[in-house]
Amino acid sequence: MKKILLIQTGGTIAMNAKGAGVELDPERWSKVLYEEIPELNEIAEIITFPLFFEDSSDLNSWHWVKLASCIDEKYDEFDGFVILHGTDTMAYSASALSFGLKNLGKPVIFTGSQLPMSTIRSDARRNLVNAIELATMDFKEVGICFNDALYRGNRATKLSIGDFDAFGTPNFSPLADIGIQIESLVQEQFGNGNFENVAKYSDEVFVLTAHPNLNPKLLMDLKLDNVRAVILRAFGSGNFCVKGEKSLLPFLDKCREHDVIVAIVSQADYDSVDLTQYSAGRAALGHGAISGNDLTLEAAVTKLMFLLAHYDSKTDIEQRFQQSLAGEL
Repeated sequence: MKKILLIQTGGTIAMNAKGAGVELDPERWSKVLYEEIPELNEIAEIITFPLFFEDSSDLNSWHWVKLASCIDEKYDEFDGFVILHGTDTMAYSASALSFGLKNLGKPVIFTGSQLPMSTIRSDARRNLVNAIELATMDFKEVGICFNDALYRGNRATKLSIGDFDAFGTPNFSPLADIGIQIESLVQEQFGNGNFENVAKYSDEVFVLTAHPNLNPKLLMDLKLDNVRAVILRAFGSGNFCVKGEKSLLPFLDKCREHDVIVAIVSQADYDSVDLTQYSAGRAALGHGAISGNDLTLEAAVTKLMFLLAHYDSKTDIEQRFQQSLAGEL
């Protein structure tokens, strides 16, 4: 039997329903796990490891480094890894680990649930059983298992808070469909060297969402002392206001003067940035911006955090940002 490390970090799957609300219950989660799904050990030899217990909205790069270090330390001992995680920031964590776990040769599968495992209609059982089985297979990347599908972690985004079908990869096909049998659709490995934990992330990234009537003065007054990269969430294929007093081009010039990278991604989930298509995008290129192509916001943020922590040269970072590191483009 394959040996799987089940890493607990918190989230709804580990919560205990109490009255009208739910709360994290670190003391009960292992007991509930084996009471609810005793057949897990028929799939693999499972070792549980409570790494930390947090609501996923409280997670940050410190937790990503801790997760990567845990996998690094246990890498030779286990055949695969399953991470129980809250859904709100799961796509961020999965994206971050996809960049931080270099030359990954084993499956690292994130999963969670929309309802606590202790509730009658919970989706936790199905998601966890699927994730454990996927972790015994030949996937060599970071994925998210949810609602009978496996998604590439750095292509995924959370699409719903009320449906069991909470995640999707708008610009990429699932890695596997899960029915009576698990049908593997995509299996890739990124890098041919030895596995290496290179998880390190910078917090010098600022996300800006374009919207009608955005006041550029607010941006011109923004201090960029602790900012090395701005992600601009533009309309469509990379559009934003470039005319009149609401033009954002002066802000792009300010960023260029301060050697701040400006990367443009789309607010539309099912879309890709093409800065050559319209006049606004071409103006952005002329003022120093770069395209995020079809990156999700989660992948764009964590990729820049990763690159800023590893490289000093703005040119090097911009070039690598526009290259695929782990199938994110």
